[in-house]
Amino acid sequence: LANEIKQNDKIMCMLEERQKYDIRNINKAFSDFQKNFQKPDTRREFDLSDPQALKKDRPARLSDNDPRCTVSGLQKFMGEDLNYSLRMKFQKEQLREWSLQQQRDWKNALADKKFLDDLHDKNRIELDRKTMEQQQTEEETRRAVCAVTKEFNRSQAAELAERKKLEKHQKMKDDMDEISSLLQGDLLSENPEQAISSFGRHRVITDRWKGMNQDQLMAICSSQQQQVLEKLRLKEEERRRDAEWDRRSIQAARAQLILGRHQQRQSRERCRALDSINAELSQEQKSK
Repeated sequence: LANEIKQNDKIMCMLEERQKYDIRNINKAFSDFQKNFQKPDTRREFDLSDPQALKKDRPARLSDNDPRCTVSGLQKFMGEDLNYSLRMKFQKEQLREWSLQQQRDWKNALADKKFLDDLHDKNRIELDRKTMEQQQTEEETRRAVCAVTKEFNRSQAAELAERKKLEKHQKMKDDMDEISSLLQGDLLSENPEQAISSFGRHRVITDRWKGMNQDQLMAICSSQQQQVLEKLRLKEEERRRDAEWDRRSIQAARAQLILGRHQQRQSRERCRALDSINAELSQEQKSK
């Protein structure tokens, strides 16, 4: 049954499509017939509704001597531009003459420009030739000056090299003297007596002092060890105090907990006693 319904629906859709196609063809044929065989200009009353009637009709006035231009027709007035066509023709001719004159002026201007450009090119070529000659002269002069300068620089360089050689030799000699004096002096030999100040042996000159001796270093190490032991002792005492405070805090908390439990126990006993009293009173009241 479902397949049959689907088949019927499909046939109905095809019939509807065919009907729409036939209606469209009929409307198209009807429109083509009206367009080809029922034109508006073939009707008898077309002259009454012709949109081109005014264009086909004769103008209201053919000329100034038209016999239809009567006074009552209101077709001719004073001040009208009756020579419009002649005036427009004259203006067009005048514009054409002006355009031709502008073209001639433009051609003459182009010719003058071309002549000036040619003259400018000739002057520029002559100026370039003179410039090249001047550059060649300047180049030869520059070469001569460069040769003289090069020779002078060569002599100056030789003199400078000799001076540097002498200065280097003198510097090496001075450096060797300075090195030998430093090696033989008290600074590099690290003589401890050179750092003693003139204000007393307990004071030293900082720029000559080479450090402490072995006895001074041992004294400093001993002092540092004593400071470390003292610090350890203080830390141990602080640890003991903290432990004592912790023990006391734990005891106080334990005592507080025991007191709280005792108070809870007493409260429960009071509640039991009160409940028993209330039960007895209730029994007595029920018996009465």
